[in-house]
Amino acid sequence: MIENGPVSVLIAPLDWGLGHATRCIPIINELLRQRARVIIAANREQNNLIKSEFPQLEFIEPPAYKIRYKGGVLLKWGLLFRLPSILKQVKRENKWLDDILQHRHIDAVISDNRYGLFHKTCISIFMTHQLQILSGIGTPYASWNKKDLRSRVSSKPFFVNRWSLAVGRWADRKLLNWNYAFIEKFSSCWIPDLEGRLSVAGLLSHPAKLPSIPVKYIGILSRLSISEKNIQKNSLLILLSGPEPLRTEFENILFRQLANSRLNTVVVRGLPGSDLPVPHIREDVQIWNHLPSKELNVLLNNSEYIIARSGYSTVMDLLAVKKNAILVPTPGQTEQEYLGHYLHEKKWMYSVAQKNFNLGEAINNFKNADLMVPEMPDSNLRYIIEEFLSEVSRQKKYPGK
Repeated sequence: MIENGPVSVLIAPLDWGLGHATRCIPIINELLRQRARVIIAANREQNNLIKSEFPQLEFIEPPAYKIRYKGGVLLKWGLLFRLPSILKQVKRENKWLDDILQHRHIDAVISDNRYGLFHKTCISIFMTHQLQILSGIGTPYASWNKKDLRSRVSSKPFFVNRWSLAVGRWADRKLLNWNYAFIEKFSSCWIPDLEGRLSVAGLLSHPAKLPSIPVKYIGILSRLSISEKNIQKNSLLILLSGPEPLRTEFENILFRQLANSRLNTVVVRGLPGSDLPVPHIREDVQIWNHLPSKELNVLLNNSEYIIARSGYSTVMDLLAVKKNAILVPTPGQTEQEYLGHYLHEKKWMYSVAQKNFNLGEAINNFKNADLMVPEMPDSNLRYIIEEFLSEVSRQKKYPGK
C-alpha cells in the first residue's frame, strides 16, 4: 500500500487517432492492479474507447490539437506548416495542466506524446516510440545507410537524389534536437519497445543519441494476448484506424473491392461511440464501428488474413497475438511508411502501398511472403509501474527531494 493514500496518476494520450489510447490500456490495468487512482485526459472518441474498458474511471477532456491529415506529399509538408499552431497548443496544454493541478489532487502524469503535459511540482513521464521523427525529405529513409536505401517495400527501383538525401538527413537531425528539447522537460521517458534485434520501431526508437533524461524501454504494450483458437475460422479481418479523412479514404477503397470478393470478412471501422450507420456490402461481410478488446482479441487470433494500417499501436497488437498481417501505411505519413518497410524487411509483416491497392493481389503476395513473428519476451510492465509508484510515493512523503 502507498502511504498517505493511493497515488493519483493522470494519463493523457495524444488525440491523433485511437492508437495512443489503446496502448495506454495495459498501463491503466497495471496501475489499477497496484491500487493507484487513475484519471484519464483524452478526447471524446478516446474516452469512449477507454470508458468501454474502465467505466469506473474519472474522465476529463484536455485541449485538442484538431489536426486533419491530407494524403501524399501534403501530409508531411502540411504538418511542417502547422508547427506554429502545434507549438501554441503545447503552451495551452501546459497551462491547462497547471490549472488542473491547482484544482485536483494529482501526483504524477503519464503523457503519451503530449508535449505540454509536464510540471515542476509532480513527476511527469513522456511516453513515445518515436524519438527520431523522420522528415521524409528526399525519402522517408533519409537517416538510413546506403545499403538500406537500395530497396523499398514495392521492390521497384527508385532514384535517391544526393542533395535531397543530404537535406533529409540534416532535417532529421534538426527534428531529433527539436523533439528532445521538449522531451527533456519531463522527468523521464518511457519507450514502448525492446532493445536489440527484437526492436519493433527500429530507428524511430533507437537513434544514435538518446535524451539526457532517464530513458526506459518498457517492452511491447498491448491490451491483447494469444488465446486458444476457436473452431470457427474467419477468412479476413480488416482493422481501420487513424485520423480523418484518410481513414475513410482507405475504407472506401476496401469496400469497393470487398463487393467483388468471396472472402468471409469482418471489418472493424475504428469508430468507438459512433452512431454512423453500418453499410451493407454482401451477406458474408460483417461491419462493426467498434469492438471491445475481448471480441477483437478473438477475431485477431482466429483470422487467416489481416489488413491494417502500420500504426505502431496496431503493430504491437499484432505482435502480441503473434500474427503476421498486410500493412498499408497511411500515405505520406513517414513514420508508418518507415515501419511498413522496416517490418517487411524483417519478414515480420507484408507491407504494400495504398496507391493502386489490390485486395486479391495483396493476399496472394502475403501467402508467398514466408513471414514469421519472433517470440517476444514477457512484459516487465509490472516492475516498471511498481518502481514508478514507489518513486511518486517517495516524492509525496518527501516533496522537493
